[in-house]
Amino acid sequence: MNCIILDDESVSREILTFLCNKQPELSLKGSFASAIEAFRFLNSSEVDLIFLDIHMPGFNGFDFIQTLKNPPLVIITSSDKGQAIHAFEYDSIIDFLSKPIDPERFVKSVQKASNMLIERVTVKTKENKPQESDQFYINIDKKLIKLDLKQVYFFKAQGDYVQILLEKGEYLVHTTLSNVLDKLPSDSFFQVHRSYIINLSKIIDIQDNTVLIDKTVIPISRYKKADLMRRINLF
Repeated sequence: MNCIILDDESVSREILTFLCNKQPELSLKGSFASAIEAFRFLNSSEVDLIFLDIHMPGFNGFDFIQTLKNPPLVIITSSDKGQAIHAFEYDSIIDFLSKPIDPERFVKSVQKASNMLIERVTVKTKENKPQESDQFYINIDKKLIKLDLKQVYFFKAQGDYVQILLEKGEYLVHTTLSNVLDKLPSDSFFQVHRSYIINLSKIIDIQDNTVLIDKTVIPISRYKKADLMRRINLF
């Protein structure tokens, strides 16, 4: 995590610098006594975490947070424990470290920040991930046909073609199984064998290294078995 320190007390900055440098997950990018210097730095650099003193000449830490459009995570450092209640009125403030700072308490606070940053990134990734569609098109005799994937039992490789077995009927398409797999929603379909992609919701039974779908017994590759079990929450 990229972090900075904003504190007008030189001793506090030295202590925080020492503690930050001992944490492998932290990369200290700057230590500032002035809010203006810190603000300029934040305008040109990406920072994940700020160690912020509350009481500074001419302003307080809460005012500083309000000047930031998209504030990073903030850990307040202060000897004024009475401010701890107000600290958590701000979404970006995740912890309050009382001065003098206890090293063990500092480590826990950094771990909390790390966990929250991971959570933020995970949520953002999910929000930005294109929604997988249940629509799937195949080309048959120069015609595009839309399949309802919920009706598909499995896809089977047959030479230069792929057989698609559905609840009602089947198709034979000139394509490859890998091409099909790239277009399928990963939460619903799984390649159990080099020749088969199955619809996980259509599984009737699993025995040894085979899976039963509809009336078809499909082989499971030895190295795919554990992954399949995890996918259906049985392992």
